[in-house]
Amino acid sequence: MIPDSSHSEKIILICSERFGFMANQNHRILMVSDFFYPNFGGVENHIYYLSQCLLKFGHKVVVMTHAYGNRSGVRYMTGGLKVYYVPWRPFIMQNTLPTFYGTLPIIRTILIREKISLVHGHQAFSTLCHEALMHARTMGYRVVFTDHSLYGFADVGSIHMNKVLQFTLADVSQAICVSHTSKENTVLRSGLPPQKVFVIPNAVDTAMFKPAPERPGSNEIIIVVISRLVYRKGADLLVEVIPKVCRCFPNVRFIVGGDGPKRVRLEEMREKHSLQDRVEMLGAVPHAQVRSVLISGHIFLNSSLTEAFCIAILEAASCGLLTVSTRVGGVPEVLPDDMVVLAEPDPGDMVLAIRKAISLLPKIDPQVMHERMKKLYNWHDVAKRTEIVYDRALECPNQNLVERLSRYLSCGAWAGKLFCLVMIIDYLLWRFLELWKPAEDIEEVPDIVLPCQSDGVSLKDCSEDQCLR
Repeated sequence: MIPDSSHSEKIILICSERFGFMANQNHRILMVSDFFYPNFGGVENHIYYLSQCLLKFGHKVVVMTHAYGNRSGVRYMTGGLKVYYVPWRPFIMQNTLPTFYGTLPIIRTILIREKISLVHGHQAFSTLCHEALMHARTMGYRVVFTDHSLYGFADVGSIHMNKVLQFTLADVSQAICVSHTSKENTVLRSGLPPQKVFVIPNAVDTAMFKPAPERPGSNEIIIVVISRLVYRKGADLLVEVIPKVCRCFPNVRFIVGGDGPKRVRLEEMREKHSLQDRVEMLGAVPHAQVRSVLISGHIFLNSSLTEAFCIAILEAASCGLLTVSTRVGGVPEVLPDDMVVLAEPDPGDMVLAIRKAISLLPKIDPQVMHERMKKLYNWHDVAKRTEIVYDRALECPNQNLVERLSRYLSCGAWAGKLFCLVMIIDYLLWRFLELWKPAEDIEEVPDIVLPCQSDGVSLKDCSEDQCLR
């Protein structure tokens, strides 16, 4: 289902009347995730652009993430966005080592210093997100969680992650998913009541992702792939698809951007089939250069094996590329049927989909596609809908510890008791910190409005490169 901006505004008005939300209520939000700039990805972009729009609406937004290399401490980014790079180092896949209670003192200090009213955690795989939501609920803050990924139910890793998610969401105020498929997945994994879960899609900065003034020549058809080269993103599928497409279409060339453990397999495939002149490997592509890669092609290929939404498809469509993608997760909800060709995650079906896309290319007008994307997806609409979730979260009654423990008990015969023990210890540690270092002894930070915030910075200027050092 493709969201329409005018329809979304009607939904917002209806929700405001139904739930009695206060208009123009200013929030003080702490965004928490292990995934943020200078790392690049869908979650990082979502947090950044959502924060920029919320700042423009008059809310205060602070981001908390772990240190990246020598980037530690407090930094300011475009629009006055304040980022706490706490001195925790990544343990695996940019995630910090789980400490349960080690992050409590610093999270408590940030919440008090910044006078936060609501905590918004992102990504089920983020350790820092889970710990921040747990501590925030212990201290009586309302919390919102956004799930950006799909997980299974059978393998050991998914079973473990689903139990952790059940623990975190047992006492969450509201939750957000980026697609209807993602909502069904999250509700099944966590046991969260469906009425607590909102569906708010991702968006794309159409001011940054524009088509080229002139379309690339039609003598050679260029297929662009920009993705992390890992199993989940279908890198193994690309190894089988690319040689078959090159055999079927002599005028097709591939540009592959991205890095990861599966890059070696792609390099070996290129050597094996002697495709060095037809498959260009770019390696990791900085986000600021993604558009220049996209506009050099005609077709964007997404081979993901699981995907909750896929912002990369939006960026490609905004640049005027016809998309060929695997029919997985929430991908079928992202684009209208005439802007994407879907295929099963099978090499033969993917080749047929590419054949169909090549035949449709003469009918594609990049400028028309770009204008349609401007109407379908924009971050201001996402921020407006997120405001409604914040308002509803603050309407939730605040319960004492005994009332909250009953929710954790329902998580399982043994797991429920363990979760209760974890929360009781967290509560006692918080009370100890209240006695050892009272809140009134923690200096509150004055709110600073930067000149660029008052002047109104365009989202196309909101790049990580403009981070104030």
